[in-house]
Amino acid sequence: MSAAVSTPYTVPAGLMNALQITVLVLVAVGATAVVLIRAHVRQVLVLSVYGVLLAVLFLVFQAPDVTLSELTVGAVVLPAILLLTLAKIRKREE
Repeated sequence: MSAAVSTPYTVPAGLMNALQITVLVLVAVGATAVVLIRAHVRQVLVLSVYGVLLAVLFLVFQAPDVTLSELTVGAVVLPAILLLTLAKIRKREE
């Protein structure tokens, strides 16, 4: 006897596909924005938003452990390190 597991939180396949495609497009736009922005501080801020978009992408594709790692590293730690580096470089230039 084969019984399908059903939860009250099941999302219809068509809606999930639309959500995945939408998030993939947003991630592509975010990556393009990171590459095209030339002002360093703005680029780091957009990189942080891109990290959040990647975390949402991983969440949509049902990888919660990778989502938490991406939020920590891609949206918080890496931009903080880059902003501190930019501040130190600017201090040396003065």
